[in-house]
Amino acid sequence: MNAAEIISRKRDGLALTAAEIEFMVAGFVDGRVERPQMAAWAMAVLLRDMNTDEIVALTQAMLYSGQRFQWPSGRPKVDKHSTGGIGDKISIPLAPLWGACGLDVPMISGRGLGATGGTIDKLESIGGYRTQLSMDEFREQVNSMGVVIAAASAEIAPADKELYALRDVTGTVPAVPLITASILSKKLAEGLDALILDVKWGNGAFMKTSADAKRLAESLVRVSATMGVPTKALVTNMNQPLGKMVGNCVEIEESESILRGAGPSDVRELTLRLAAEGLLLGGISPDLQSAITLATNKLDAGEAWEKYEAWIQYQGGDRKQIVSRAAESVWRADRSGYLSTIDTEQLGYAVIDLGGGRRQQGQAIDHGVGFEIEVRLGDRIESGQALARIFSRSGVDSIIKRLQAAFVISEQPPQLEPLVLEESGLFKLGTSADG
Repeated sequence: MNAAEIISRKRDGLALTAAEIEFMVAGFVDGRVERPQMAAWAMAVLLRDMNTDEIVALTQAMLYSGQRFQWPSGRPKVDKHSTGGIGDKISIPLAPLWGACGLDVPMISGRGLGATGGTIDKLESIGGYRTQLSMDEFREQVNSMGVVIAAASAEIAPADKELYALRDVTGTVPAVPLITASILSKKLAEGLDALILDVKWGNGAFMKTSADAKRLAESLVRVSATMGVPTKALVTNMNQPLGKMVGNCVEIEESESILRGAGPSDVRELTLRLAAEGLLLGGISPDLQSAITLATNKLDAGEAWEKYEAWIQYQGGDRKQIVSRAAESVWRADRSGYLSTIDTEQLGYAVIDLGGGRRQQGQAIDHGVGFEIEVRLGDRIESGQALARIFSRSGVDSIIKRLQAAFVISEQPPQLEPLVLEESGLFKLGTSADG
């Protein structure tokens, strides 16, 4: 086959065969397809899109570029993936809650990307916690105690690592077919019985509109289900931070508060809803309401907390050695009114400014910096009221300027949107035709 010919076919809007897609992926990994050629192909995919058969072929090519987990019969294996948002720490309370409810959770997670934080970075706030496990260690932990969250090993979907690095510098990250294959090639390598997706939309998410988020959610569900893994997607609101805490150690603190039956209502709500969807697809509960009841009971009875403690300890972590918060400063309102808008993405960039995120790959981060957001959209604000607590190692004048630009206080309250956007039947397999 000829890479230039395949690029030209996709440039002209033609559907590629599975063999052509496999040639491009395998050739890029082994050097037969050069980086400029793969960049051109990725741009053609961005501009011309792919149909479901093409995306399935691409996902399979990336998945089969590495190793996959296979499990003996036993407890259902279920995982969740979020497309990322500010303050999104749901994986941390969700995994042990699922474990307490009878599911195994073989979760491969990532580090911060752009403005959004990463589950692996947050867990590294816990002294001794091992995020790098071999496939044998990963497998043994799932078989022994049922819950693991670790970074992807080099054996998992190596083609995705190579292709993502290229997309990141060629303006092709937003291509829905490439996003779909990137996510699923890693998640399906876990050997899952079911997958739950939390697709974020809003000014703090990668997908800025609900329409774009729905398109991505439909693509992910359709491809995953076609490949034999029952999948459900929720489109959720990221027009304000999820919970109060934004950072690393502070999000561990908030996750632990959820597991102790407290914490912000939105974090608890989404944790329980995603837990219920996993229990339903995993065959533990017969309907959504009974699944929510089971998850709520396990959370409030302390069983999820016990599972959390066991999981963290098993993976080398010492909860007594969680990184401490940096010094605190309070940012206060300079006017009264209603909190009408939060440019949520700017809060993520502010964490990076504080040192809690990366400007370049491999950069060390400060796990003790971040924010506690004291207000929610629609709140009545009085002049002098505390809006946020800033945890910083140095001066905060530049951070406050960023926050002042991000928070809008108006005379009239805003129209609030639901946390979970639902449309009946939208993400059930077979309800959406290819566009």
